[in-house]
Amino acid sequence: MRYKRLGPSGLRVSELCLGTMTFGTAWGWGGDLDACRAMFDAFVEAGGNFIDTANKYTDGESERIVGELIGPDRDRFVVGTKYTLATRDDDLNAAGNHKKNLRRAVESSLKRLATDYVDLLWVHAWDFTVQPQELMRALDDVVRQGKVLHVAVSDTPAWVVARCNTVAELRGQTPFTAVQMEYSLIERTGERELTPMAAALDLPVLAWAPLGGGLLTGKYTTAERDGTAVDAARANNYRVTERNLAIARAVDAVAEATGKPATQVALNWVRAHGAIPIVGARTAAQLQESLGAVDWTLAAEHLETLDTASGIKLGFPHDFLSWGYVANQVLGPQRKRLDR
Repeated sequence: MRYKRLGPSGLRVSELCLGTMTFGTAWGWGGDLDACRAMFDAFVEAGGNFIDTANKYTDGESERIVGELIGPDRDRFVVGTKYTLATRDDDLNAAGNHKKNLRRAVESSLKRLATDYVDLLWVHAWDFTVQPQELMRALDDVVRQGKVLHVAVSDTPAWVVARCNTVAELRGQTPFTAVQMEYSLIERTGERELTPMAAALDLPVLAWAPLGGGLLTGKYTTAERDGTAVDAARANNYRVTERNLAIARAVDAVAEATGKPATQVALNWVRAHGAIPIVGARTAAQLQESLGAVDWTLAAEHLETLDTASGIKLGFPHDFLSWGYVANQVLGPQRKRLDR
């Protein structure tokens, strides 16, 4: 495993991040402590040090399991957790981005994780009710208290992230140090605004669902080839569409050409596009397959094949501004002689 600098934070994190939404049995489909320990040990043995959890995951059980697993060597790991999502159905203030929920969530997470600090606190999702200046002040408070080292943001419009970081910069407060988004071969719409914003602000991108909710592992396309009905899969996974199945078949073709699992092909496409995949699993064997992605990279022709199969239209204003006629009007007819 190699390591990356986590943007302006300076943290050194492994090139894969361990997702722990499957840690715990409270939701009926996760793993118990022994299964989670096997996955954790496999990740650590491969060199992983970056762990992603949330106060909402398996109703807090994920954080408790992560806390037990990292306990013997807490400082070795870069642990990120999240707050925002509702944790009490009968309390409106136990949800959202505001300061009261933030304070309550951080204190509860620290207890479940059995630690006195978290390395990275994520705003789990933008709630459209709190002003950026209020949020950044509240986040800066928990950093100054030493309970959180760095803050980051997930599932939030690009303009909000940019405004929040501008507010923090102008006021000498702690800015977001990373962004998290759904990003995979079947979900590339973040390339319209989020990834350009992240690049401009030196914010690393963490990709959740890099395997498209399992669609890019080959299990659905294999069912097609075997003549097995995929109707049940369509009913249970909104990502199973004709477009996405066509992309999955392209992944299968590259997997066959390289002799590597489809899972690793999909993860390496994400890595090649500059993001850190968050890899989750239900068994150690599944995780081991994902970890194998760091041992090789996709050739240029295979990247081109996958890019073509999964491409999206960037839409306005990107397509408009890249049109030759408009570009000539903006920069003049000598634009091709300009080194930018």
